[in-house]
Amino acid sequence: MSLKVYNSLSRKKEEFKPITKGHVGMYVCGPTVSGESHLGHARPYITFDIVNRYLLYLGYKVRYVRNITDAGHFEEEGREAEDKISKKAQLEKIEPMELVQKYTNLFHWAMKEFNILDPNIEPTATGHIVEQITMIEKIIEAGYAYVSNGSVYFDVKKYAATHDYGKLSGRVIEDLLETTRHLDGQDEKRDKADFALWKAAPPQHIMRWKSPWGEGFPGWHIECSAMATKYLGVEFDIHGGGMDLLFPHHESEIAQSTICNHHTPAKYWLHNNMITIGGKKMGKSYNNVIKLTEMFSGNHPLLTQAFTPMTVRFFILQTHYRSTQDFSSEALVAAEKGLKRLWEGYEVLQKLPGTSIRLPVTGNRQPAADKDLEAQCSKLLAELDDFMNDDFNTAKVLANFFEMVPFINGIKDGHISMDALSSNTFQLMKTSFKLWLEDILGLKNPKENNPVLNSVMELLIEIRKESRENKDFATSDKIRNQLNKAGILLKDKKNGNISWEIL
Repeated sequence: MSLKVYNSLSRKKEEFKPITKGHVGMYVCGPTVSGESHLGHARPYITFDIVNRYLLYLGYKVRYVRNITDAGHFEEEGREAEDKISKKAQLEKIEPMELVQKYTNLFHWAMKEFNILDPNIEPTATGHIVEQITMIEKIIEAGYAYVSNGSVYFDVKKYAATHDYGKLSGRVIEDLLETTRHLDGQDEKRDKADFALWKAAPPQHIMRWKSPWGEGFPGWHIECSAMATKYLGVEFDIHGGGMDLLFPHHESEIAQSTICNHHTPAKYWLHNNMITIGGKKMGKSYNNVIKLTEMFSGNHPLLTQAFTPMTVRFFILQTHYRSTQDFSSEALVAAEKGLKRLWEGYEVLQKLPGTSIRLPVTGNRQPAADKDLEAQCSKLLAELDDFMNDDFNTAKVLANFFEMVPFINGIKDGHISMDALSSNTFQLMKTSFKLWLEDILGLKNPKENNPVLNSVMELLIEIRKESRENKDFATSDKIRNQLNKAGILLKDKKNGNISWEIL
């Protein structure tokens, strides 16, 4: 079965055929670093980490580009056009790039905690102002953009007259005109549906660049078009992001890239659905945003405890990426228990003998002589590729692994003889657990990602350091030996630092 993906552009599943054989170009809209990432942000980056990992597993050479939006990002619908970075910097009374660095570092930290592979290229909007200006100039020259009071707007109505505007989002221009709110700066547009490519900076605006139209800052949509074009070409394979980006962001990207590059930018458009809380989208307007630092510490009124990054990752993978996922603290507790059960089964499997050896049977228990066990296990393993080839269905993949856990525990407890499985099937089960859980799904031992354990270990290491400095070697050795008995190894470094790992 070949890989099939749901293409938002065609609204159907299509067989994935890259433009260049053996190579995949993928662009995913990254964060706007004007604040901390929250649980809703975690879903797209975990989703497209899975896409990236699975494409690598299939043998493709992937160029994964995920940008950082560190300038602009103003939206025309529902709010006054404003630069989020500049506004937040003024509120915090710091330099904009200081704010950008602060939240970029936090974002990178969270991605590491989630075990998300780094993109191949991570361009920034501020690092590509020249490319954005060049692109805007081409759109003006083609007659699909105009200058007004130092700002530049894309002429949506003119574009819609000759192109299928709204083909991605399903919106039609008449609906846009009816739903567009009255906002400051609308008078300088020819039409309410037009969107800004470049915005003139008022005197108080901090982040500003020189352009042929005066000092200003770029629009949100043009940033991604310019960076995607530079690193992936005028046409690439996959453009990804959250479903909330379908309109206006991705629709606008298609329009401006089509005029500038004479080509729809991406062949396949993939969108993950939203995380909701009590049926409502997570957002500041609903006062239900849970920051990732709050998630990991448990410091939020909607949380009953702290949750590890692996628990959050596992929770997200339990639902197909195109389905809405409703969050609750209870759902995270259930995910935590599920991950623990699955990983314990994996650890038991790793310790079992590597070949078909009949285990001793104790008491009145008899080994299962079910001739169908081999067929059941083989079927569960064979389906893994089929599920992932069907639009990355991680939920079904995990369900199959849960079905195999009783087999493993049955062998461990002597209820099932290892003779019930052939050596080949048993070895395949062993390698599949490692390949799928760790390499493709990107999960890690939940014990290794526990913030409470990390805090306790930091305290014990500090106490041990003080003991050694005070020549209290009895206490120092006791801490090391007791931790070793508990399955934790302390490593004394030459520079005086101490590291630890779970055995």
